[in-house]
Amino acid sequence: MAQDEEYKQVIVIRTDIKMSKGKTAVQAAHAAVEAVLLIIDSGRVEWLRWLREWRRTGQKKVAVKVGSEQELVNIYQEALRLGLPASLIADAGLTELPPGTRTAVAVGPAPSQLVDRVTGRLKLL
Repeated sequence: MAQDEEYKQVIVIRTDIKMSKGKTAVQAAHAAVEAVLLIIDSGRVEWLRWLREWRRTGQKKVAVKVGSEQELVNIYQEALRLGLPASLIADAGLTELPPGTRTAVAVGPAPSQLVDRVTGRLKLL
């Protein structure tokens, strides 16, 4: 891939469950970190290269929103179908939400044009 290729991670947050700002931030962080750990644990050479380039180029992140659990799951499944690293977060239920509530997905880090195929139509959070 070209040396000037852009990389990013997109964090997708559900807005239909009315999380507090703090809870939303924590769920986004869980998704972002889990996706990176998934890449490291996978040992997949391509994913590891994407991670290195993403780190080298400033770790671009974008937060977007969906209005339902089904939309969130669809984003996750589409990312997996395209071979992208992705994490789906289910809350532990210790504070605001029932246990197992799906709150967030992270797609990438990966080449921006691939991530956009999954998340490009979503509105900013």
